[in-house]
Amino acid sequence: MTIRNRLVGLLFLSLIFTALWIGFSKTLTSAPQVTFTTITGKKIGLNNLRGQPVIVTFWATDCPGCIKEIPHLIDLYTRYHALGLEMIAVAMYYDPPSHVVAMTRNRQLPYDVALDLKAEHAQAFGDVLFTPTTFLITPDGSITLHKTGAFDPVEMKTLIEKLLKG
Repeated sequence: MTIRNRLVGLLFLSLIFTALWIGFSKTLTSAPQVTFTTITGKKIGLNNLRGQPVIVTFWATDCPGCIKEIPHLIDLYTRYHALGLEMIAVAMYYDPPSHVVAMTRNRQLPYDVALDLKAEHAQAFGDVLFTPTTFLITPDGSITLHKTGAFDPVEMKTLIEKLLKG
């Protein structure tokens, strides 16, 4: 076999592996066009929030990391909502709605809380399986941060401020 044939074969294999990797990759670059239903019955279309930064965080009432993150989310919302930041906390499909409602009231969450009863939103965001998982969406609808596990509050503030300045 000549060197040329080996190089062509290697190039061909590289293309196949690259195509497979892209095809199986669950990485999102733009936010999915979903409509959330909050625990109060309010409908929020993500496409209707274009023009402003949005945090979408997937959480569960039995997730210690999620509970630990709540004060940071409240702080971000309190600090930046009046400047244009929107926030939606999406309870995982396995979380009983009564637990979600109770925790929302007990913790006095100021941001919208939605249920994902059929895991449709988790699937739309790339098959979210672990909590907390947080997405920061830019005003143009692209995902600038996808964090599984606790996010860094300082990094998040910096990113939000950058997005709000335009």
